[in-house]
Amino acid sequence: MYGWIWRHLPGNALLRALLSLVLALAVVYVLFQYVFPWAEPLLPFNDVTVDGAGAAR
Repeated sequence: MYGWIWRHLPGNALLRALLSLVLALAVVYVLFQYVFPWAEPLLPFNDVTVDGAGAAR
């Protein structure tokens, strides 16, 4: 997949590297702004069942 992206980017190696960096940053931005907030309510990370009944004194 990365080879396919690299071959289809225009320019020389420096320009391709900069475009790859911009693409990676865009993917991270979209994940943090849209995908992760959408998926957070669907994940069970806040379903904790810790109480003080079994605590040693």
